Amino acid sequence: MALRAAAAAAATSPVEAAERCWVGPEAFSRAGRRLLESFLRLWWPSTSVCASEMDSGALKKYSALHPKPAGLTLQYGTAGFRAKAEQLDHVMFRMGLLAVLRSKAVVSTIGIMVTASHNPEEDNGVKLVDPLGEMLHPSWEEYATQLANAEEQELEKIITEICQKAAVNQHKDASVFIGRDTRPSSEKLSQSVIDGISVLGGQYHDYGLVTTPQLHYMVCCRNTQGQYGKATLEGYYEKLSKAFMELIKQSPSSGESQRHLKIDCANGIGALKLSEMEPYFPKEVLIHLYNDGTKEKLNHLCGADFVKVHQKPPRGLDMKPNERCCSFDGDADRIVYYYKDATGHFHLIDGDKIATLISIFLKELLAKVGQTLKMAVVQTAYANGSSTRYLEETLKVPVHCVKTGVKHLHHKAQEFDVGVYFEANGHGTVLFSKAAETKIRQLAKEEKDDEKREAAKVLENMIDLINQTVGDAVSDMLVIEAILALKGLTVQQWDAVYTDLPNRLLKVEVADRRVIDTTDAERHALTPPGLQEKIDALVKKYKLSRAFVRPSGTEDVVRIYAEADTQENADTLAHEVSLAVYHLAGGKGTPPQPI
Repeated sequence: MALRAAAAAAATSPVEAAERCWVGPEAFSRAGRRLLESFLRLWWPSTSVCASEMDSGALKKYSALHPKPAGLTLQYGTAGFRAKAEQLDHVMFRMGLLAVLRSKAVVSTIGIMVTASHNPEEDNGVKLVDPLGEMLHPSWEEYATQLANAEEQELEKIITEICQKAAVNQHKDASVFIGRDTRPSSEKLSQSVIDGISVLGGQYHDYGLVTTPQLHYMVCCRNTQGQYGKATLEGYYEKLSKAFMELIKQSPSSGESQRHLKIDCANGIGALKLSEMEPYFPKEVLIHLYNDGTKEKLNHLCGADFVKVHQKPPRGLDMKPNERCCSFDGDADRIVYYYKDATGHFHLIDGDKIATLISIFLKELLAKVGQTLKMAVVQTAYANGSSTRYLEETLKVPVHCVKTGVKHLHHKAQEFDVGVYFEANGHGTVLFSKAAETKIRQLAKEEKDDEKREAAKVLENMIDLINQTVGDAVSDMLVIEAILALKGLTVQQWDAVYTDLPNRLLKVEVADRRVIDTTDAERHALTPPGLQEKIDALVKKYKLSRAFVRPSGTEDVVRIYAEADTQENADTLAHEVSLAVYHLAGGKGTPPQPI
């Protein structure tokens, strides 16, 4: 036990801890060290003995087949790696290597998804999925970046270093699940992933074409030994459709009228998977798929990101007044709703309004079951000020603001019994704590009071319908459709819950985005000097206004967000802030022009 304590306290390997505890490193012979390593393998499974297990020849041979382009440097972020597809072959091979190391380190199945989400079709990307379907642990993002950028001759050395730092036990089996989107480049790139897995002796299951959330779901199912569900597409479809049907059975208009929904699938994987899932839907629900990938390019003038950014309907979807429509993004992990009113005016219902609808519904149910479960909503600085005010002041639900990036929202939402999180772009989900889920399922079975038991059953079905691993457009769509049916709400009534403050998003190109440093969940600029003071002075000129700036995570641009009482004021404020950024933060090119 002293040895374990020494290793933990020094954050070092067991072998190094033994050297310190017993004889000191200078007295340890090479033979003695080898003997100790062999001994430790027997009783300390996480001992890293990486270098001796690696087939150096095979690594060199396969690495040469996936060469790194000269001078290319990439950074692993919230979205993993993203770049032009032709630049990513070596990255895919190396992420196959990393997935094996991660799997051995945590003794669990790891996921690898080949996708660039809402990016243009020519791009691609890759991200790793951790054991419970969550994003890759931040400490491993650094290893991913190191491995992707290593020169070929350094590859073995860096793998060995990762093994030592992360206590990777090479004697454990490695298991990796692979999925890919519909991009023309994805199949070949996923083969490069397989090469990387195979070189280090990992086992893999290639799911082929799946949505990103489906892969997250599969990984979670596998690592919970089926407790979360079956790790198959049929298992996913059955679990979600069963919960959905149980819910809409309770709706006031159940069986009376068909519910029509038009879905823009961004010419991506969502169309393929919704077509597979359609036979599982009840006959009352009629979905109509547009931009299904048979004619146009992925994400081109369509998809959730296009609709959100341009505030207009996608190409290829014919909207009639007051029809309920929604858009997925390219890998089906985001969703936004929208409609046109009788005058032809376009109304967007983004992630903020989705979070609000779900919060209203869950709060009512939690009140009915009479449990003191703690619920909160997690947002980023991009959330519309009206949504925050409505949630806090009208609904009386606590709201927490975190840095941009799904991993930050997900992490914060885990602190509550029920944590609702959505980004304004439509990526989000709901997390239930283990204690809350156990309590709800118990009440659904054993509660004597009819009203409480029925409310608990609805909550139980919501738990099963929600993909808690990650934002999932298919799951979120079914959750929204169920709530609208159960509450008897039209899309217009949902939209009228609160009115969004007019806002504007801009970006300014700068020489180096690192000159901008922020605090307070990115709402306050610390550097460069004078910028925050300038923003504060500009904000004071307009009613109900706020503005903030933050550096992009992927390119040398600074993103600007402004909102105010009118669109004209929001546009003017955004422009004035962009000029301040241009002058104080090293803007490139011509100064920003008025909108």
